[in-house]
Amino acid sequence: MSSEDRVEQERQMLQDAQKKGGSSVWKTYVKLSGPGWLQSAITLGGGSLAGSLYLGVIGGYQFMWLQPLMMILGIIMLSCIAYVTLSTGEKPFRAINKHINPVLGWGWLIAAMMANLVWAMPQFSLGTAALQQNLGLFTGPEGSFMGKFGSHIAAGVLFLISGVIIWFYDAGGKGVKIFDWILKIMVAVVVVSFFGVVGAMTFSQEGLPWGEILKNFIPNLSLLREPADGLKPFIAASGNPDYWSGMILATQRDNMITAAATAVGINMTFLLPYSMLKRGWDKNFRGLATFDLSTGLFIPFLLATSCVVIAAASQFHGKYDPGLLGEGEVTAITKQLQGGYEGNLKKRLAAEPGFDVATATKEEFTAKVATLPAADRQLAAMLVQRDANSLAGSLEKLTGKGVAQGVFGIGVLGMAVSTIIILMLINGFTLCEALGIEPKGAMHRLGSFLPGITGSLGFLLLWGDANARFWLAVPTSVFGMVLLPIAYITFFLMMNSKSLLKENLPTGKKRIALNTAMLIAITAAATGSLYAINAKAGTKGLIGLGAFIALVVIVHFTRKKPAV
Repeated sequence: MSSEDRVEQERQMLQDAQKKGGSSVWKTYVKLSGPGWLQSAITLGGGSLAGSLYLGVIGGYQFMWLQPLMMILGIIMLSCIAYVTLSTGEKPFRAINKHINPVLGWGWLIAAMMANLVWAMPQFSLGTAALQQNLGLFTGPEGSFMGKFGSHIAAGVLFLISGVIIWFYDAGGKGVKIFDWILKIMVAVVVVSFFGVVGAMTFSQEGLPWGEILKNFIPNLSLLREPADGLKPFIAASGNPDYWSGMILATQRDNMITAAATAVGINMTFLLPYSMLKRGWDKNFRGLATFDLSTGLFIPFLLATSCVVIAAASQFHGKYDPGLLGEGEVTAITKQLQGGYEGNLKKRLAAEPGFDVATATKEEFTAKVATLPAADRQLAAMLVQRDANSLAGSLEKLTGKGVAQGVFGIGVLGMAVSTIIILMLINGFTLCEALGIEPKGAMHRLGSFLPGITGSLGFLLLWGDANARFWLAVPTSVFGMVLLPIAYITFFLMMNSKSLLKENLPTGKKRIALNTAMLIAITAAATGSLYAINAKAGTKGLIGLGAFIALVVIVHFTRKKPAV
């Protein structure tokens, strides 16, 4: 069946279902869903995993509300760009350049491409760690072949798997369907893996406080100005409560911003409209698009991230590895956390009058640490960064070593592979749009394979180096954070553009409701963006933002306006 025949068949299915009404519509929507699952595959990546983990570590169950709320706001904006795209049939990049502002259009495209090329690296790092640490593959003694080249082989396997799946998508027609099902299965594996871990915890001897967990899905903005409840007793018992309150609150805010930013990234906003156009969807599919985002994106994201927050909170919030304080056995996980623990102690002692951490010998440092109240050492141990391997290790007592490592390994591997695939897919669209050609054929494949190349080689050659990681990650994340609220503002302008939407322009109460929802999402994104830019790039970042906005304004007043 040709692509045109398939789209016509799907349009007829929707029309028939709408005539029947009731459950027929929902059943048809479920059968035809697709782009929402692509969004789910990219958002359930390393950023969401890390954000969820540390939200649980520092805030316990009190942050259950944050990621779902930010995803809801993101879905509002994604639904708007979907509405515009399906109503007009125009490609958004070209529509923005023509009807809104070419600076915004090119900024949106370049930010999405940068994000694809750079953020593929930590996904290869995450996937390789899952293969080697959790699943025990491609490992060997130091000096052996696998010991030397195991990471290279693992990265090659990830690239090969992702490349084959991308090839299906570019084949079109039936290949797109196969691609959709592979992504749906991957997302399901991620969700089921983490859901299984929480299920095991629920029925363990300790159980989970589900009343407290569910209560904390109600937003709690007090966490912007005070530490989480579980850490307050330790702060009060410490030798410097002001230091710990300030440090924890700053870290808490940073992680709230990180978790919010990874809910909907700048490149996700580029993927959705193009994946819908690739399927041949038009205004008849607008209801399906909203349903697709509300189910294929929101539900898997809610389940997966909530499960990670719950698991991390139950194992780590207000708790520490006893081996770090000499109160228990020193395990492999203890050694992994030792550097972070000592780093936290050094920051704490830097706030101690009359003690110079930079010039102190190891013996002087150790002696000074011994004089600190127990609560200081406990807080330093509680607040170390954990990863998936740490969480899997902590769950071994509940599920057994093989089960914990296996289930987590599969879940994390699914996260990494699905995200690599979607980063590759988006980049194919961005390259073709930049060149003004249709997203298919050799050029689309070339664009798609670029993040696989930069991700695998960058992980092996650059990502392990802290300086290289800084110079890649900081400008990319800052640029992406700058552009996310600007992309949202662009979508807002598109939804209110008479020259673009013509008779499809929303009116009356519907327009008021949509604009109100969009303005709330824009405000939330802008607040997080300004905070993150100031924290990561300081004055230079704010100057760069000001320059970008100035360029947008200049072009707005000098360009030729399209006819209404």
